Amino acid sequence: MTPQFARALVLIQQDRYEQALGELQLHLGQHPEDGDAHAQMAHCLLQLERYDEAQQQAQQAIHLAPDESIGYGVLAEVLTTRNRLPEAEQAVELALQMDPHNPADLFGLKAIISAKREKWREAIAAADAGLAVDPDNLVCLNARAQAQTMLGDRAGAARTVEDALRKNPDDPWIHANQGWACLHANQPTQAAEHFREALRLDPDLDFARAGIIEALKARNFLYRWMLQYFLWMSRMPGQYRWGIVIGMYVLFRFLSGLGRNNPALQPYVMPILFLYIGFALLTWLSYPLFNMLLRFDRFGRHALNNDQRSGANLLAATLAVALAFIIGFFAIGAEYLLTGAIVFGLLSLPVSAIFVADAGWPRQTMLACTAALLVAGLLFILPTEAALAIGGVPLERVSEIAASVFTFGIIGSQFLANSLMGVRVRK
Repeated sequence: MTPQFARALVLIQQDRYEQALGELQLHLGQHPEDGDAHAQMAHCLLQLERYDEAQQQAQQAIHLAPDESIGYGVLAEVLTTRNRLPEAEQAVELALQMDPHNPADLFGLKAIISAKREKWREAIAAADAGLAVDPDNLVCLNARAQAQTMLGDRAGAARTVEDALRKNPDDPWIHANQGWACLHANQPTQAAEHFREALRLDPDLDFARAGIIEALKARNFLYRWMLQYFLWMSRMPGQYRWGIVIGMYVLFRFLSGLGRNNPALQPYVMPILFLYIGFALLTWLSYPLFNMLLRFDRFGRHALNNDQRSGANLLAATLAVALAFIIGFFAIGAEYLLTGAIVFGLLSLPVSAIFVADAGWPRQTMLACTAALLVAGLLFILPTEAALAIGGVPLERVSEIAASVFTFGIIGSQFLANSLMGVRVRK
């Protein structure tokens, strides 16, 4: 081992990745075919979010040392971070084949990949395999606790977290897992304490930052109730979630038709329909709406990330325009101002999903959909008494077409939003 490589390993332990890269480059200048050094280069580049270069270095490590696990292991880490999960799973399996005697961290990585794919039982199996080799492995313990929480095994998750805390009370991931377990158990106050401790230990831990935001919002009883619904849905397999969403909409349409065709049943049906509409609005708006309220909280405003702040600001602007239209309607009584209030009120639904969608094509798609609905909504708002025409079509007809496009577009945008929110862009 050269002095440069030795210094690089120390710098990596200190999270000084830029300096470590410099030392590794000096080492590789003398030993260009050192597979371990290329693997360490890949690790440093991954931490610096230079994903293409990291993957190239990992592949070079495999090329130079095809019988060693380190190249396959770091490639699996890179692919996991890039959300290329099936490829990452193949790489970690190859790494386990190369290193069957000391695989605890590799099994932990396999558990993380399974968790990201919402294969919770497979995640527990992988974590258990790693813990059989090293009972103190924190990666496996954390992955196991998360999977148990998502499977609804709160007692098992509590035991796993307690075991992990006893072995390493200063691990931020353990405290973050404990916080999420408390949220799933509807204990937001206790959850906030664990998330604060996790962030004290690691201020950049996004897993804990996301949790403390939910815990702060859950101080409101209405959001606490909605959070339990969101967490319950998150524990469901993807196809079940879609079944619930579509089933509730079909039931709404059935009850709506039943009440319309049977006036005697309307007193019983209408309250159910209003409850459904209110619930649906809350599922779409509660996340950014309560983020917006956190902007006025002394601690909460610092916990929000840039996307959450942007989403809250955009929703606030949309609702402010709707409020301005309402004030204008009461001031001068023009019907198109009431239409404008309704349009911008409904437009808040797709607006609320823009910054929830992953950055990249899902967010751009949601943004394009919202922009199209905004155009349709503005055409709908235009006063129909104006003696104008667009493209030879009377404005009144344009307004009717825009109204239909806007109405069906708003409904469709929610199904689109639900689809896009589950997409993770490959980096």
